[in-house]
Amino acid sequence: MENKKKKNTAAGSTVVLCGASAYEQKYYLNEVFQNLPEQIREELQIMCVLFTEDIGGVFLLEFDENGTLQFCTEAREDDFSYDEIGCALKIKELRRTKSDLLRSLELYYKILTGKIRPEDIPEDE
Repeated sequence: MENKKKKNTAAGSTVVLCGASAYEQKYYLNEVFQNLPEQIREELQIMCVLFTEDIGGVFLLEFDENGTLQFCTEAREDDFSYDEIGCALKIKELRRTKSDLLRSLELYYKILTGKIRPEDIPEDE
């Protein structure tokens, strides 16, 4: 799980899982992931919306080409209320408190995309 700060760059080969915007006060869940259990979808929504309420800007959870979940944030140049220091601290907190959820989502994505087979998952996962 990585953290990237973006500024109007092309997404490349990433796949957005979900995101929220403090500017538009909206939440987005990629329709590819509508099959996730409702509890997980709700937890993702709460996590994204609270992040943007606390920090500001735009917050995205994206899978890179290897299936690694990345935290991406963006802020408008004229957004002086965006908390860049708080952003790093909040991401660190989310990585710690949501580690099981995030690891499970990475496994789910890797299986969904055929990067790994369910029988190849180690027993301790």
